[in-house]
Amino acid sequence: MNPMVRVDVVIPVYNEERDLEPSVHRLRAFLRENCPYRWRIVIADNASVDRTPEIGRRLAEQWPDEVYYIRLNRKGRGRALRKAWLESDADVMAYMDVDLSTDLSAFMPLIQPLVEGRYHIATGNRLHPQSRITRSLKRELISRIYNFIVWLLFPRRRFQDAQCGFKAITRQAARELIPLVANQSWFFDTELLLRAEQRGYTVWEVPVIWREDPDTRVKIVRTALEDLRGLWRVRRTPHPSPIYTDPEADYPD
Repeated sequence: MNPMVRVDVVIPVYNEERDLEPSVHRLRAFLRENCPYRWRIVIADNASVDRTPEIGRRLAEQWPDEVYYIRLNRKGRGRALRKAWLESDADVMAYMDVDLSTDLSAFMPLIQPLVEGRYHIATGNRLHPQSRITRSLKRELISRIYNFIVWLLFPRRRFQDAQCGFKAITRQAARELIPLVANQSWFFDTELLLRAEQRGYTVWEVPVIWREDPDTRVKIVRTALEDLRGLWRVRRTPHPSPIYTDPEADYPD
């Protein structure tokens, strides 16, 4: 193990009493076996109203050196990541969906270039020729149409997959970029990548093995409208003031 490098792996959750414990067990076993750095799993609970808080706290008490639980009073994946990443003192911070829909074999290829200082932000790329994806035709079409719209509005952008729930960032980049991101929900991912490229960062993309979760909580129509508003806002404001740091606040979108 390299004790000089620390990695936080954030799992944002909302009402995930079914998946949280088995996923943390699986992720913990993987990290113990495969990650040569000091690591911590951060459960970022954004206002769950089921047994998720109870389970998260119990896991943190069971493994206090390996699992950490934080609680937000408002919903939003962006809120959860904003809080977890800005409060972290890890060298590299990653996040993944609680269902572990992205196979963990991509985790070390995701973070290694960041640990080595060659990149500062990374994402899974489900559109990569080497990726293996299992999802419905409807979700496939929606994803490809969305990424095509991103390309139309930002033709110079170099990353392919804006919304893969499998990302990593260095502490340096997080401190600079997260205050530029206004969205507190699902568009947070896309806005983070776009703001990164606007600031001159190159996004590292890795092929993934990914399977669709049939129990996804994403509301497709509402999320699509939010994304379109967000894309237009980011296009109109290429140089925003870095003021967005409070995970509980509402920012103009």
